[in-house]
Amino acid sequence: MTDSLIPTSPDEAFAMLMEGNQRFVTGAPAHPNQDAARRAEVAPAQSPFAVMFGCADSRLAAEIIFDRGLGDLFVVRTAGHVVGTEVLGSIEYGVSVLGCPLVVVLGHDSCGAVAAARAAVEDGATPGGFVRDVVERVTPSVLSARAAGRSSEEEILHEHIRNSVDLLVDRSQALAEGVAAGRTAVAGLSYRLADGTARLVASHGLSTTVTA
Repeated sequence: MTDSLIPTSPDEAFAMLMEGNQRFVTGAPAHPNQDAARRAEVAPAQSPFAVMFGCADSRLAAEIIFDRGLGDLFVVRTAGHVVGTEVLGSIEYGVSVLGCPLVVVLGHDSCGAVAAARAAVEDGATPGGFVRDVVERVTPSVLSARAAGRSSEEEILHEHIRNSVDLLVDRSQALAEGVAAGRTAVAGLSYRLADGTARLVASHGLSTTVTA
């Protein structure tokens, strides 16, 4: 099945993502844009409709979760969706060069990076190597959640997603200008591993109401 519809606004792109997630949750995926015709169509150039910046967790495959296919999503992934210059450059490429109207930060429950940062704050348990750098970048979210009286796993996760969304807009002039002009939205989604649902917890530029 080939789906040639390309959303042109942030709200249209978000609606298409959530429709795909609903199909995935109910066990009725359409598997669009995954056939030979689509492969040939996108071989010369790509026109994805969303940048997906997600955690690198093996259970968080964006094209499966949102029932999309080849050429639909420009995917950037790091452990704990931590932000560095390479991430910012990749996301700006997706928005400024490829014209994606939507950027999504995708976090999830049972995140190892969030759990490690929480352990570092509470017990002083800090991992070695470059894993430590990942944990240190998540730690501010744990601290800000605690300062606001939020202590549950879900509350800390949502704080980290919100902080990541805010950080992208704060550090990237291209994203900030896109949001201000209504061309671009940056949204934070919280994914539940057990049931497959993705819930909106943060937004810059979407008309959809944040539910958590």
